[in-house]
Amino acid sequence: MSTLDWVVLFLTLVSISVYGMYKTRGKKSLENYLKGNKDNWWTIGLSIMATQASAITFLSTPGQAYEDGMRFIQFYFGLPLAMIIISIAFVPIYYKLKVYTAYEYLESRFDLKTRTLTALLFIVQRGLAAGITIYAPAIILSTLLGWNLTWTNIFIGVLVILYTVSGGTEAVSITQKQQMAVMMGGMVLAGIMVIQLLPISMPEALRVAGKMDKLNVVNFDFNWEDRYSIWSGMTAAVFLFLSYFGTDQSQVQRYLSGQTLTQSRMGLLMNGFLKIPMQFLILFIGVLVFVFYQFITPPIHFNQVQTESLRKSSHAPELARLEGAFQANFDSSKVVYSQLLTAMEQEEEAAVAGLTGTLKSLKEGQQELRTEVKTLLLTHDPKAETRDTDYVFMRFVMDYLPPGVVGLLFAVIFTAAMSSSSSELNALGSTTTVDLYKRSIRKEASDSHYVHSSKLFTAFWGFGAILFATYASLFENLIQAVNLLGSLFYGTILGIFIVGFFVKWIKGRAVFMAAIGSQALILVVHFFNGKGLMGLEWNIGFLWYNAIGCLAVVLFGLILQLFVGSSSSKK
Repeated sequence: MSTLDWVVLFLTLVSISVYGMYKTRGKKSLENYLKGNKDNWWTIGLSIMATQASAITFLSTPGQAYEDGMRFIQFYFGLPLAMIIISIAFVPIYYKLKVYTAYEYLESRFDLKTRTLTALLFIVQRGLAAGITIYAPAIILSTLLGWNLTWTNIFIGVLVILYTVSGGTEAVSITQKQQMAVMMGGMVLAGIMVIQLLPISMPEALRVAGKMDKLNVVNFDFNWEDRYSIWSGMTAAVFLFLSYFGTDQSQVQRYLSGQTLTQSRMGLLMNGFLKIPMQFLILFIGVLVFVFYQFITPPIHFNQVQTESLRKSSHAPELARLEGAFQANFDSSKVVYSQLLTAMEQEEEAAVAGLTGTLKSLKEGQQELRTEVKTLLLTHDPKAETRDTDYVFMRFVMDYLPPGVVGLLFAVIFTAAMSSSSSELNALGSTTTVDLYKRSIRKEASDSHYVHSSKLFTAFWGFGAILFATYASLFENLIQAVNLLGSLFYGTILGIFIVGFFVKWIKGRAVFMAAIGSQALILVVHFFNGKGLMGLEWNIGFLWYNAIGCLAVVLFGLILQLFVGSSSSKK
């Protein structure tokens, strides 16, 4: 990167962190530290969006669109419905009880052990997710910038820990407004510049994307194995959103800071209806990058560090051969694209169909060559990370965008990592303090003691996330990794709350046992997914874990209540 890029990057990151610490300096009560200074609806909405929009969103989503088209947008179709349900059914209860965390409600409805179990499930899930939130951008950025991975993890983590520990929820909300401005401003600018760099007109680009199945926004085919379709988006994903936004403290804490119940509801609805356009924009940028690389030769592997290492090894001749074959294939496809555009302009349907088939065949050949390169990378280094879709967007940025803009887009990734991880650490510190330490370990202490404890727990989880990030490993796709991790736990957590809100007949002992059984079921379903167990086989997309886990808690709870009774349970 240029000197200007480095200045833009560090000035953005440091100024946001310092601003957050400055604006929230001074002593705070526990309520002020955990709930902030009563935000208005648009601050709540931006904070909710910033919490969900991690660096993974901006790194992985364009690469996913490059590879798989727009169909990931269907994952968010159920979000507005989930926000409406939460606004009607969840938020009023939290406000009525004046809770610090969502899990306090569970003790009043069930008992202490159910509250503690749910808080622990959240802590395990969110503690691991916080590590991935830091690791995901660190592994990409350290590779692109040539930084040491461990020091990149530490750099991101320590910045977040400083202002989150210093100012609590208020610091998180204040900084997230600036972070969202950087994130969305940077992505809009990137989208404009991609359009300007396209070697063909925008209408032609859309036609190319459509013929190559990249504008697959809606899929009505039902398939249990398909992660992203209209059916999973409007059913399984709704369960995930209900749990994430309705029971995950990292999100609940965002709207518990609202001035009024109405302000909190409006903030949730703002997120529900703006998140889809935001994701559409990010995915569409990925599709435009795909079109760009249909006319400008793309790297045979987008992780340049890996290919340069291979180029300096004894495998260099084989890599050169594969790159030569890839270039020849690309040159052929570029000619066919020109013919295709002409045929579409002249509305020659038969020619269009034939040329589209030829292009897809050529693309399959390119993919085979990419696979051979990945095999070569593993031959050179068995520990090499061969998945490169998460590098697509930032590789394009570094290769083709001007100085200053490159630094801004790196700042987008860093600020996104900071915004989501600060919410996670803030929530982990709050939950550990309120639901475990204050409730079961140190029941009587001063307000200042619990503020100090919350700061210590926040810092503890921050350094724990850094440690986890240092020893983490990549998944198939970073954004899918986060959704998978949430899906393993969210169904059970949501099921407990659904029983609490709507199934009054089920009491504490039954729901506690049902939650343990549901969580065990989900872990079995996941670890034997595609393999089978005891003669049974299944292959289920992980988004369905949310629905299965939630419904299992309700069903198990109904059955268990018949046997265990309610002698020791609260109404």
